[in-house]
Amino acid sequence: MPPPPGRNHLLPGVDTPGQGRDRGALEQPCPLASGGAHGMSRRTAKRLLVVANQAAAAEAARRARHLKALSCVSGAERELEELVFGDSLNGEEDELLRCLAGPRRVTAAEEKDLQEESSDSGVENEAKRDLLLKSPAWVDEDDEAEENVDMTHKYRKDLMKSDAETTLTKKKLKKRLEEQFQQAMGGVPAWADLENRKNSKRTLSDSDSDEDDDLLRRTGNFITSSESLPRGILKMSTCPPANQERFANGKLVTVQFHPSAQVVMTAGHDRSVSLFQVDGIKNPKIQSIYLESFPIYKARFSVDGEQVIATGTHHSMFFVYDMMAGSIIPIPKVRGVEEKFLRNFELSPDGSFMLLIGNSGYLHLLSMKTKELISTMKVNGRCTASAFTPDSSKIYSYSKEGEVFIWDVRSRKGLHKFEDEGSLEGKCIAVSKNNQYVACGSSSGVVNLYTTDVCLKENRPKPVKAIMNLVTSATCVTFNPTTEILAVASRDTDEAVKLVHLPSYTVFSNFPVFRKKQIYLTQSMDFSPRSGYFSVANNKGKALLFRLKHYSFF
Repeated sequence: MPPPPGRNHLLPGVDTPGQGRDRGALEQPCPLASGGAHGMSRRTAKRLLVVANQAAAAEAARRARHLKALSCVSGAERELEELVFGDSLNGEEDELLRCLAGPRRVTAAEEKDLQEESSDSGVENEAKRDLLLKSPAWVDEDDEAEENVDMTHKYRKDLMKSDAETTLTKKKLKKRLEEQFQQAMGGVPAWADLENRKNSKRTLSDSDSDEDDDLLRRTGNFITSSESLPRGILKMSTCPPANQERFANGKLVTVQFHPSAQVVMTAGHDRSVSLFQVDGIKNPKIQSIYLESFPIYKARFSVDGEQVIATGTHHSMFFVYDMMAGSIIPIPKVRGVEEKFLRNFELSPDGSFMLLIGNSGYLHLLSMKTKELISTMKVNGRCTASAFTPDSSKIYSYSKEGEVFIWDVRSRKGLHKFEDEGSLEGKCIAVSKNNQYVACGSSSGVVNLYTTDVCLKENRPKPVKAIMNLVTSATCVTFNPTTEILAVASRDTDEAVKLVHLPSYTVFSNFPVFRKKQIYLTQSMDFSPRSGYFSVANNKGKALLFRLKHYSFF
C-alpha cells in the first residue's frame, strides 16, 4: 500500500539526504529486518539488493573503460594536453594509471642492470626504473634509410681511401669517422669503451682507498711518460742555447752537465770556463773563470761536482778549479809523467782515478785525490781514446790501428784485446752506463756497436749493429744515462749528428732538423743526468740545447 502523505519514499531508519537523525536518540529497529507492520517483504528486499549490485558493477565497468581510453591517448593529444595543462597533469595521470595497473614485471636483462647499480642511492634507482618503463618519445623513419653522402666535399675529402669512394652511406661514414678518431687517439679512450666502464666502476670503489693510502705515502713528480722510449720520431723541442748569456769567442770544445745540479758547463779556445743554470728559457749565467794564456782543450766535472779539471791545447800542465773554495789550482807537472802535451783525459765514475792519454800509446793512471801518478800502461801504437766501465774496474783503450785493449784497473794488467771490425783508424770509444754496450767510432764514419760480454771473449767480435749514417770521421760518441740513445757525431762536416734508438738500432728521423742549419761542426755532446736535455757544442761558440720530452726529469 502507498505510504501516507508527507512521508519520504525511503526505508524507515535510513537518513535522507540533507537530513540526519538525532545522534542522541535511541535507534529504532529496522522494519525490514524485524518484519514489522510497516516493513517490506523479503522478496522485495532481495530484488533491491540485486539492482544495487548490478548498478555498482556497471559503474566499475564504466570507470575501467574510461581509464583504458585515457591510457590509449595518442602522442599528439598528450603533447597538446601538456601544452595546455602543463606536465603535472600528465605525470599525475601516468602515476594513477601505474597504480591501477599494478606493478610491472621487469625483464631479466633489466633486473641485471638494476642489480649492477645497486650501490647507488634509492632515489637514483627509482629514476632508473622510470627510465626503463618509458619508450622512445620520437622515432624518425628517415634515420633508418640508407642515404648516400657526397665524399667529394672539401670537409670529407680526407676520409676517402680511394678515388672510387665518391659516395658513402651514413653507416659507413660513421664507421670511417670512428676509425679516424681512434687512430688519432691511439685506440678507444676509456670513457668511450662501454664494455669496460661497468667493470671499472665496480673495482673503482675497492681501489680508491688503496690508491689514496699509496698517494699519501709517496712524494715526488707524478707526471711521468711511458717507460720505454719509442722508435722513429723523438719528441723534442729546441731551447735557447745553454750559454746564450755568454757565447764563446771561437770554438767551444766542451759542454757537460753537472752530475747533481741543474747546471751546465762550457769551455772553449777563448780560455774561459762558464757555468749556467739550465731552465730551458733564459739559462742564466752563474759564473765564468778565465785562464790566462791557456786555450782549453778539454774540461770535465769531478764526480762529486765540486771541481772542474781543464787541460790546454799546448801545455804539459792542467788546472783544477775548486768551486767550493772559489780557487784555481795549477798542476804544473806530474812526477813520473814525461809528456810534452797533456790534452785528452778521462775520469773514473767512482771518482778515484784520472787517466791521462799520452803519446806513443802510454796511459797514465793518476789518483784523483792527490793528482799523483799511480801506474803507467802502454798499448801497441798510438792511443786515441779511452773509457772507464761504469763500475770503474776496467778501461777500454782504442788505438789508432783499430785495436781495443781492455785493462784491469786494480792490477793494471791487460785482460783482453780485440779488433774493431773494418776500422782503418780509431777515433772515439764509449761504454754505456749499464755496461751493456761498447761503441767504437773510426775514421771511415762507421760506428760499431758491440756487447761487452762478446768483447771480453772474442778477438774478432761481430758488432750487433754497424751505424753508417756518418760520411766523415766519427769523432764523438755518447750514450744517454738510460742506454736508450746513442749520439754519434763528426766534427768534419756541418749537421753531422745522429741519435740512434738502441733497442731497435734505428736512427731517429727528425734529428737534426732538415732545412734549418744550426748545429754546424760538432765539437762535444752530452746528456743531462736523467736525459731530460741534450746539448751540442759547435765551432761557433754556442752550446745548443734540446729538450727531450719523453723524459720528465732533468
